[in-house]
Amino acid sequence: MRIQKFIADCGHCSRRAAEVLVEQGKVIVNNQPATIGMDIDPENDRVVCEGKRLHLKVCEKQYFMFYKPRGVITSMKAQDDRSVVGEMIKNIKGRVYPVGRLDRDSEGILLLTDDGELALRLTHPRYHVNKTYRVTVRGYVEESKLIQLRNGVELDDGMTLPATVSVQSMKNEKGSNVEEYKETKDGFDDNAPEIVKTALHITISEGRNRQIRRMCEAVGLEVMLLKRVAIGDLSIGHLAPGEYRPLSEKEKDLLLNSVGLEYVRKKGVQRPAKDNRKHYGREKSVHEKRVLKRLKNNEYKSKK
Repeated sequence: MRIQKFIADCGHCSRRAAEVLVEQGKVIVNNQPATIGMDIDPENDRVVCEGKRLHLKVCEKQYFMFYKPRGVITSMKAQDDRSVVGEMIKNIKGRVYPVGRLDRDSEGILLLTDDGELALRLTHPRYHVNKTYRVTVRGYVEESKLIQLRNGVELDDGMTLPATVSVQSMKNEKGSNVEEYKETKDGFDDNAPEIVKTALHITISEGRNRQIRRMCEAVGLEVMLLKRVAIGDLSIGHLAPGEYRPLSEKEKDLLLNSVGLEYVRKKGVQRPAKDNRKHYGREKSVHEKRVLKRLKNNEYKSKK
């Protein structure tokens, strides 16, 4: 097994982050510095990462959906006094980490897991996992700019892939929705209401740094609010900022299958309750169950 895959499978960090740790000399194998790509024997080799010995996890992998609020940095450890994701998920047992990033000024869905292989595939360009954003921009968006975004935009790191772009709503200065707004060859109708902001849905299959913001800037749009609402087939739903929840069995299947992986439940792991709620109290004995059943059926009669 490759060293970076072993570190990821242990739940310490993603495979890419593991490669960085190896390059920094923070990974030791059998008292010798590790190198990227080296093969190890998980059963016999002693691997120490950042001063902690690693062991392959035998429990079931964890998958969570988290609503990252604006102003929070996508990191597990704080470097200064700014808020980070790690501070908001302390109640999750075990070590999970964010898959990919959302910049500090953006909000929305963020996946958390200890599955290194999944994290790698979701962030690798080869798998083209769709990510959908609700982007609120200032003013009216001309059709020509929508076409530019759809066809691809030239950025400093190359041309973007085609994107799916649609207009969700337009609002005037009173905050009311504007249903129709037609462009003419000579400009706009003088009697047309002034559009102060437009909400777009943009779906991309890449993961470049601040890509949506840079795409909008390249076509002359000013982003007021950026929210990631979906990753693949997973939607943020009714989660509020700062909240998180475990993925359902169906969501795990959808997510893993989207990148060519199969969700296999380990033997001996108890299936969680369907409503994800905790259930308290001990299990009733067989005798107690029989008594309760008879009471329910009125089989016990009072003595005269």
